[in-house]
Amino acid sequence: MLGRYAFSRTGNFRPENLGQNAMAMIGNVCFSMFVVGVLVFTILAATYEPDDPLFHPSSKITTFLTSKSNATFKSDNTVVKTGEDFMATNETIFGNVINMTDVDNSVVNDFVEAAAAECESNGPIDCKDPEVFHTMMKATIEKFQDIHFYRFGKPVPGSSDSTCDMAWRFRPKEGKSAAFYKDYRRFVINRSENCTLSIVSIGEYHTGKNARKRKKHQKAGLEKKQVKGNNVNSLPVVGEVVNDSLPVVESESSFSHDKYLIYVGGGDRCKSMDHYLWSFLCALGEAQYLNRTLVMDLSICLSSIYTSSKQDEEGKDFRFYFDFEHLKEAGSVLDKEQFWADWERWQKKDGMNQHIVEDYRVTPMKLMDVKDSLIMRKFGSVEPDNYWYRVCEGETESVVQRPWHLVWKSRRLMDIVSAIASKLNWDYDSVHVVRGEKARNKELWPNLDAHTSPDALLSTLRDKVDEGRNLYIATNEPDTSFFDPLKDKYTTHFLDEYSDLWDENSEWYSETTKLNNGVPVEFDGYMRASIDTEVLLGGKKQIETFNDLTSDCKDGINTCNVATN
Repeated sequence: MLGRYAFSRTGNFRPENLGQNAMAMIGNVCFSMFVVGVLVFTILAATYEPDDPLFHPSSKITTFLTSKSNATFKSDNTVVKTGEDFMATNETIFGNVINMTDVDNSVVNDFVEAAAAECESNGPIDCKDPEVFHTMMKATIEKFQDIHFYRFGKPVPGSSDSTCDMAWRFRPKEGKSAAFYKDYRRFVINRSENCTLSIVSIGEYHTGKNARKRKKHQKAGLEKKQVKGNNVNSLPVVGEVVNDSLPVVESESSFSHDKYLIYVGGGDRCKSMDHYLWSFLCALGEAQYLNRTLVMDLSICLSSIYTSSKQDEEGKDFRFYFDFEHLKEAGSVLDKEQFWADWERWQKKDGMNQHIVEDYRVTPMKLMDVKDSLIMRKFGSVEPDNYWYRVCEGETESVVQRPWHLVWKSRRLMDIVSAIASKLNWDYDSVHVVRGEKARNKELWPNLDAHTSPDALLSTLRDKVDEGRNLYIATNEPDTSFFDPLKDKYTTHFLDEYSDLWDENSEWYSETTKLNNGVPVEFDGYMRASIDTEVLLGGKKQIETFNDLTSDCKDGINTCNVATN
């Protein structure tokens, strides 16, 4: 038997079979390599995470923020990302959209009761009449074709017998931000001799001021039942009344029984806004980890890169730029000035002690067992070791998570964004045109100036934006007449067209002046960039400078494919 087996094997290697055997072996080897390659690729694809600078290890962020090199890479110090930028924007999280059929079905029962009522064609319009509500909702859905409606408030009397104010919650159909918007407008209503109702006109954005505030616990006029599990209440609502008053300590007892964390000193002041936020979120994350209230300084220093004076400016309020109402409701924070006033009153009386930490290398994990009422982190004068975010580096970064969900953009600024987009009926395209210093620097951006000239823009946009469209141009070019040649093809719009939204007669001006103890607030460079960016992102088509208009790299020559190390 063994002999036959050996003979059989020898037969396989006869000269006439060698070619076939070699081909079979090569085929088997290639197939095995293919299988292994597919397996490796599958594992890599499953575990790969996109390279987002906000989620780099802390050491990489430190290198990025503190770099003083003369490399061609330049950090982009314009607008920071905040919590809502990281939220999912699939429609399921926003709930059910109200359409015309829902409006018709919502009032069919009410009409049966109302039909018996007598009609007075010359009498005042009853804004509580279900037929009035139905007519207003229907006219709104018909007029605003580019938005989805999620809630209609009950109409209230307007400024005369023929007007009613109504509010609604909505989102643009092609919206990319995870937020709701609220509008309220004034309707002029006519009733004919046969008592048929018609809408004469619908006012401009936010003209129906009587409908702005909804009474506490008042149900919406029409809102579809939400899908179970949807937490729509966790989303920003732009257009609601903002209540960013300082949180108040309920009593001496509650103050003395709470635990606090405060950061003091350091080199973070007057840095870029992304540097500020990166450090602030580290402090906020540590406070959450230690289950303590963060004592924060609402007065921030605005870097010279955002100011008209080109100088660092102290005394800016956190609430000018971020949503403090959401922060104080979703997190646990106290204003520094108020905290120290209460500390002086009750600290000795109630035996409250403080624990001082002067080395950022003392990790939050080592402070878990501290029983003192206040942990005070003190930072020295030597940069970069005195940056707050150093606390969250090393072993801490896998333990303490920055709570991005607590920090949202200012809803006052976002309301200006909503107003601009609403004036364009949320039906516009946008283009971002970077010029200024970069266009003048031919060494780093040799083609930018030529590629963003009016003739070049017309040539590039011809195949990207339909002729006759509303085109919003977000740009740092101070002379907007530079873009006049584009008016032959498009209806162009710029931020400064809407200056009435922040001038001395505006709601924004009134509210921020009140917030600033009666001193008018400058509409600074960061606010401008923030609004310009958000309006840009609201466009149906968005054209970017460095992706679409020019072959130059965003950060200078030879940086297009270089990841931040």
